[in-house]
Amino acid sequence: MHAHPELGHQEYRTATRVADCLGRSGYQVHTGIGGAGLVGRLDNGEGPTVLLRADMDALPVREDTGLPFASTVTAEDASGRRVPVAHACGHDMHVACLVGAARLMSAAQEQWQGTLLVLFQPAEEPGDGADRMLEDGLVGRVPSPDVAFAQHVLPHPAGRVGTRAGSFLSSADTMKIVVHGRGAHGSAPQAAVDPVVMASMLVVRLQTIVSRELAATQPAVLTVGSVQAGTSANVIPDSAELLVNVRTYDDATRRTVLAAVRRIVKAECEASGAPQAAEFDEGTHFPPTVNDEAVTHEISAAFTDVFGERAEVSQLQSASEDFSRIPDAFGIPYTYWALGCIDPATYSAAQRHGTVAQDIPVNHSPHFAPVLQPTLDTGVRALVTAALTRLG
Repeated sequence: MHAHPELGHQEYRTATRVADCLGRSGYQVHTGIGGAGLVGRLDNGEGPTVLLRADMDALPVREDTGLPFASTVTAEDASGRRVPVAHACGHDMHVACLVGAARLMSAAQEQWQGTLLVLFQPAEEPGDGADRMLEDGLVGRVPSPDVAFAQHVLPHPAGRVGTRAGSFLSSADTMKIVVHGRGAHGSAPQAAVDPVVMASMLVVRLQTIVSRELAATQPAVLTVGSVQAGTSANVIPDSAELLVNVRTYDDATRRTVLAAVRRIVKAECEASGAPQAAEFDEGTHFPPTVNDEAVTHEISAAFTDVFGERAEVSQLQSASEDFSRIPDAFGIPYTYWALGCIDPATYSAAQRHGTVAQDIPVNHSPHFAPVLQPTLDTGVRALVTAALTRLG
């Protein structure tokens, strides 16, 4: 899986392999849902219905892990550019764990009763994979689950699982902002309205939204991830483009931050004498992941029974996911947990030296590579344990 990554909406090889594995384990397989999405269904008598989900897509990242099975794949992205592709977020681990859990549940049907749904979702990274499965009739194709579960590898020691009731992952919004100036020769700035200066001021001023407009107990992250302007050192361009990412945990904070972004951009343009109003193009929106309190306490207790001290309470995470759209569409509760994937000895050494941030690769890094074990065993066990809290 790791050596054959596929970008979002291109995961057909992965889906074919998964469907084959599920079919050989006795699952009824629904393929081609929203593109490469698929669901395996295993009916085992009367009882509840549980949904387990894994995402399948990779990232446009050039892998630099040194693994013998490292990806050397390239592919065309949505814009037609040829890019390197790697499982730099660990979705291959998610797929492998869910296939393993599905096989174990099939092989031990005498130990549980009900219906198991295993859902493999495309295009989590672009943020529209869950929506496309729903738009393609997911809700009508499978029985309505009673509860849904999902997990994600994070740069924590392998062998650990982390649950958290309530808010777990942030919502995320992206925005493209174009500020307009008046171009001129670099030697005659008095004839220009410099959009590069406007953009530079905005990069700094936008940071004051979190530091000065939100309470210290009100978490949020605002990142200007890209600034593009001009093509020459001695030409003041006509415009500049900024790409902004905002992460929040509740709707009120989200509205406050997004409104402040617009207010500050408009004010900066007016202060600079911009000849034209700024343009705002709102892009991808990820919903927050808010774990059901009762279900999460149930899962947490089960994990403690199975994993002992390796089951822990996870910290609030500023990453984002589109998983919650699926249980929300069914109107059911869910729990989403963290799966550690870093070699425990490596992590402990970094902790001792105070260099975790420097030495431990995080998701989306070209160096990110979950260790196979005990990550695989722990991930399979966690999914089976969660399913059996309702089906066992």
